[in-house]
Amino acid sequence: MKRYSMGILGVSTVALLAVAALGSGAAQAHTPQPAGPGKTVTLTADLTELNGSGASGIATATIRNQRIKHIDVHASGLTPDAPHAQHIHFGDQALHECPTPALDSNGDGRVNTAEGIPAYGPVVVSLNTTGDTTPASFLDVTRFPVSEDGSYDYSRDNIRITAVAGTGFTGPDGAGTARQIAEAIRKGEGVVVIHGIDYNGNGEYDFSSGASELDPNLPAEATDPAACGVLH
Repeated sequence: MKRYSMGILGVSTVALLAVAALGSGAAQAHTPQPAGPGKTVTLTADLTELNGSGASGIATATIRNQRIKHIDVHASGLTPDAPHAQHIHFGDQALHECPTPALDSNGDGRVNTAEGIPAYGPVVVSLNTTGDTTPASFLDVTRFPVSEDGSYDYSRDNIRITAVAGTGFTGPDGAGTARQIAEAIRKGEGVVVIHGIDYNGNGEYDFSSGASELDPNLPAEATDPAACGVLH
């Protein structure tokens, strides 16, 4: 069986486009907090496990205008010594929440990233350690945090929020402007998702659970959601 070690997973921008196109689902009523375009807000997400990963954590983000002035993520219970893709998701027609097992549409016993789109929407920010933070870096595993003994502490400043297609707005290609997406996150509609689960516990992401629905060259273990929380 072909296996992928933790440090050599590839990158696929094609997978990004597939996910961005999946931003659909019914809207859910919620109580937004006041947030004008120049107002600074600090939001916190309690990260809880998905797919029985055992992962948990907390994310805190300070947002002003169309920038995340600061964000930190503290996570534990993850696959040890493994890269973990992490993002802020948002879709205008999404539920603005974490997925439940009811979204396991193919009945394989796990909710993959695409199945979770109706709950949290497509990627709007990639929480990389260095370089580009747009959705174009969605699967650049070499620039995401690597857990040390199952934990990591991530911190980054001045992340620019950008326009993203496929976010469910009424413009061409369902694109949302940077201002629309920033306002939605500030109102409590952004969802932090951490990916990567070593289901069979063999110390590497392999194809024991099949290929990723995002990119058949990647194992599902590398891209399945492991933890999730809504920024409130």
